[in-house]
Amino acid sequence: MKAYLDIETSLRGEITIVGIFRPPNQMIQLIGDEVNWTNLWNALEGVAEILTYNGDRFDLPVIKRAINLDLSKYFECRDLMYDCWQKNLYGGLKRVEEKLGIERASKGIDGMEAMRLWERFRLYGGGEALQVLLEYNRDDVKNLFHLEACLQEIKKK
Repeated sequence: MKAYLDIETSLRGEITIVGIFRPPNQMIQLIGDEVNWTNLWNALEGVAEILTYNGDRFDLPVIKRAINLDLSKYFECRDLMYDCWQKNLYGGLKRVEEKLGIERASKGIDGMEAMRLWERFRLYGGGEALQVLLEYNRDDVKNLFHLEACLQEIKKK
């Protein structure tokens, strides 16, 4: 079974959200204090392969440092960014999505805005900033699934 994973971090580099999409429709989001070794391990139960975008250089090392869980030790990990490079698709996830026509509900939000949303939620409470951040993370994770499908279609041509 595959899982698609993306994290969000704070301005201080702490993991704020771990998003995991397990097809066909299971979405898991660990938020704030829920981000720990046990919860992440349990969320990945039954998974054989984890797919990320730039995960080899960002998500996986941050998870290893923050919660002392080396996912690459227990799972096959595939970074779709490198698959994109093989197809001459360069840039961040949002740029590649645009090139491939993959839609997202959270248009206009980037990693820096995600950090600001977390700070707004952390400092002032209020669920609106958190809901926008969760939607952004959901788009990131689910679009990894769509990205992989697009890459497979390109391969067939």
